[in-house]
Amino acid sequence: MNPTVSMLAVLLVSVSTVLIAINGLRLSRTTGDFYVASRTVRPWWNASAIGGEYLSAASFLGIAGLIVISGQDGLWFPIGYTAGYLMLLLFVAAPLRRSRAYTIPDFAQIRLGSIKLRRLTSFLVVVICWLYIVPQLHGAALTLGISTGLPGWLGSVLVMGIVCVTVLAGGMRSITFVQAFQYWLKLAALAIPTVFLLLHLGLSGESATLGGAVFDTGTETGASRGLYYNISLLVALLFGTLGLPHVLVRFYTNPDGPSARKTTAIVLGLLSLFYLFPTVLGILGRAYTPELATNGNADATVLLLPSRILGGMAGDAVTAIIIGGAFAAFLSTSSGLVVSLAGTISQDLFGGTVRGFRISAVIATVVPLGLALGTSSLALAGAIGSVFAFTACTICPLLLLGIWWRGLTVAGAISGMLTGALGCGFALFIATLVPDQPASLHDLLAQPAAWCVPLAFLVMVVVSRLSRHRAPARVDAVMARLHVPEAVTDSLS
Repeated sequence: MNPTVSMLAVLLVSVSTVLIAINGLRLSRTTGDFYVASRTVRPWWNASAIGGEYLSAASFLGIAGLIVISGQDGLWFPIGYTAGYLMLLLFVAAPLRRSRAYTIPDFAQIRLGSIKLRRLTSFLVVVICWLYIVPQLHGAALTLGISTGLPGWLGSVLVMGIVCVTVLAGGMRSITFVQAFQYWLKLAALAIPTVFLLLHLGLSGESATLGGAVFDTGTETGASRGLYYNISLLVALLFGTLGLPHVLVRFYTNPDGPSARKTTAIVLGLLSLFYLFPTVLGILGRAYTPELATNGNADATVLLLPSRILGGMAGDAVTAIIIGGAFAAFLSTSSGLVVSLAGTISQDLFGGTVRGFRISAVIATVVPLGLALGTSSLALAGAIGSVFAFTACTICPLLLLGIWWRGLTVAGAISGMLTGALGCGFALFIATLVPDQPASLHDLLAQPAAWCVPLAFLVMVVVSRLSRHRAPARVDAVMARLHVPEAVTDSLS
């Protein structure tokens, strides 16, 4: 691996990102531009931008690493990541766009009219976004350290510095262009190396699977997870996708509900295409870099494969392409999270102004950077999976019941979200604090979504039924806004 070539790839992606963001500044003038790109982003652009911010370090590096460690069990991650968008398409996309909100806390207040609920939702959004940003910065530290030999913390600082500049430049308008560009960059950065590696193996007569035992579970490269663990993981990924703040805010940028649905359908196709490549690289990793499963460097599989299989200048060139794509992943996901955070913090603390948005963007970058510098790297996909579980237990029940059940009350929403947050957070904390537990108990704590998500929904429904005499005012008007197509409401107005 050539450090000079790798550094050039990082600099090229960084400079391109800043230049595209500066172009967005030329187009960003109003508050709506900064928060929701004035709700004018068309489906193909928006779908590419969603793909850009959703395909994070966990997707670009972590999927292959998980396959190296656990074989076929690692395939549940790309399946769950993609299938979650089908649920978004069916249950959330169009109604959320019709709510006319800027942020998830805005939606909570519009639906239930409670300042307390809004503040709780804002707090949870901030926690989720910060927890989601930290693995991106760990991934940047890992990539820069392996590829150039520089201190890993420089990667974290570089990513957050660029993200801060791009978000300050033009808010949602700027990062829409940045993220759309970075989706296609990330796709090319995995597709080109995958094709080259497979062609090389085919022309040289080597096996891509070394005997076809790549997906044997319980081998020396990793043990198979139990049925509960995999089911709970799928619950976390499916329902967690419905509550990701940086993804949901993009639906506010569509012109109307039908375009939000079309955007989601396109995203399904884009994600399905992308996940083919880290899956193939994970299979190659189990064959050619199996030692990474035992030395704690499985997340580096995608970075190390080209030099292991190709070697020489060809290996350096292919590795540089991957490194550029990896930094695009860190930048695009982090920028989406920072925009979501800035919108939430600004609305609650600074009156929703453009100046308040920019101040909030600085706060949104500094805090997770400090957390990343003060913590050690975890398995990327596993860390993101925990965030999905937390989101599935908190934001998701509020959205689904808020959109589809008129009986939801403020007391029910607050009780359910607190139950989900405390239950999931406590379980994950104990699993991390006391890792040496019986396997069945550890799985219940390390992957709590299977029991915590139903519990949060149940508490929300039961408390709402008990407090139905305190149903929010204007519930009929709000529900009509969420579900009546714009063409009908426009004709009546």
